[in-house]
Amino acid sequence: MPKPQKKKTDPRLSEVLLLAWLASCVSVIAFLWYFKNGDATLYGDAVAHVNIARRVFDSKTPGPLQLGTVWLPLPHLLMIPFLISMNMWQTGAGGSLPSMVAYVFGVVGIFRLTRDALSRSAEPEMRARIAAWIAALIYAANPNLIYMQSTAMGEVVYLALFVWAVVYFAQAVRGDSKALTKCGLCLAAACLTRYDGWFLAAIMTACIVVRALLSSSRPQNSQASQWPRASVVRFTLIAAAAPALWLTYNGIVYRNPLEFENGPYSAKGIERKTQSAGNPGHPGSGLPVSASMYFLKSAEDNMAESQWLQRGWLLGIAIALLLAAKTLRTRANAHPQWPFLLLLVPIPFYALSVAYSGVPIFIPQWWPFSHYNVRYGLQLLPAFCVALGSLVFPVIQWSKHDRWLRLGRTLAIFALIIASYATVWHATPICLREAQINMRTRNQLEAQLSGWLSKLPPDSTLLMYLGDHVGAVQRAGIPLKRTINEGNHRTWKQPVDPDGLWERALANPAQYADFILAFEGDPVWQAVQNRKLLELVEVHVTGQARAVLYRAR
Repeated sequence: MPKPQKKKTDPRLSEVLLLAWLASCVSVIAFLWYFKNGDATLYGDAVAHVNIARRVFDSKTPGPLQLGTVWLPLPHLLMIPFLISMNMWQTGAGGSLPSMVAYVFGVVGIFRLTRDALSRSAEPEMRARIAAWIAALIYAANPNLIYMQSTAMGEVVYLALFVWAVVYFAQAVRGDSKALTKCGLCLAAACLTRYDGWFLAAIMTACIVVRALLSSSRPQNSQASQWPRASVVRFTLIAAAAPALWLTYNGIVYRNPLEFENGPYSAKGIERKTQSAGNPGHPGSGLPVSASMYFLKSAEDNMAESQWLQRGWLLGIAIALLLAAKTLRTRANAHPQWPFLLLLVPIPFYALSVAYSGVPIFIPQWWPFSHYNVRYGLQLLPAFCVALGSLVFPVIQWSKHDRWLRLGRTLAIFALIIASYATVWHATPICLREAQINMRTRNQLEAQLSGWLSKLPPDSTLLMYLGDHVGAVQRAGIPLKRTINEGNHRTWKQPVDPDGLWERALANPAQYADFILAFEGDPVWQAVQNRKLLELVEVHVTGQARAVLYRAR
């Protein structure tokens, strides 16, 4: 009997699997390194994300309403399965896992996007595959991305969804109507991860609808005419569903559909408090051009430390755009490359956000010479990757008469990549520096407090405002259901809820709590004044509010 022949593995799938395995190795090794050094939980926002996810099931009032507002819910929902473990929550490791998985998917997405866009036929040619590997390498090796994927921050999750939305959008433009649904699902997930996704969804929906309308009037357009009307409608409904869901949630729970945008904890609300305290606003406030310059500079800072190297990355995008425009004129049968432009959507989004929505981006080189939200510049990383990959594409095919010229161009591109990332590693990735500078004293305070909190009786109840220093409770390993905090009230009761657990505990702390942790100026601090409670310990850390631990009964 003849031996059954083994099924041949698709070489395209083998490439993807190899790339995913390499990215997974980088992800795990980087996480272990940063986790060992205590850097994975440096960001205060990362600690907050972990505890928002935890309190959905670990709270005196558990449930989906614990997801709160301002921050979108998907990253928290993805963390929940990993945070059921007490150890994974206490160490913060459970919050990093979604980011690590997203990092791998993002690397593969950059590879797919570059390879498919540069191939002239259904079967990817060698040049396109090499260019795709280079683009994926730029993405995977970015020092700031490698650090951020080790944390519980949402940037890496959004980047993966952003990249795959563009992958499926490009497939749809090439005539695959089924890719429209996949694109819509990626957009819906992106819209539930960061508000960047709302802007991206609006742009993509406009492109799809306009193209569909044009195709109906031009039947000879074979690519666009392949989109059934049902596919376009389905895409539009899926893309709009996530923002509609969040607006409805805020309207029902907070009696304000735009609570996340103009409420007290929104970027605008924080900006109002900052300005009322006498601090000047952002230099780009009301000035979209200036705001865009701050965003572009933060993007450069995420790619290199040297100013000349930083300019090289922006120059790479400019040259790639020029080559793409030339390609559209000279290669009529080439795959449409205009979907690449969607990778530049973060520029207008952050220009408008900084100028009109109170979203600050501060960089060390420009006034006020500080680090704040510099990580937002990573949103332009996919554009840098695909641009450099597309620049490598035309110089890979060797010929005798210009071999040395092509070799020189290739080496110049690799020199830019290696030199840029070497300077970042040497100087410490700026996203890590941002966390180290801004969170140093906060983490010192929480570390000291956790030592005292861990000594409390295991069945005691703690009254505490968790919004600023929930990390102290997390480090001490005190379940959130043993705390009475600002999340234990009914937000739909406006303007106050005197029957809420939080409000009742503030009115009579000794009746509801065994111990009280108050930070100077917070609601608990105001509630315990003149109550003659026994003060157990007082903690002072420069740059942080004074903390006092009381025995209530």
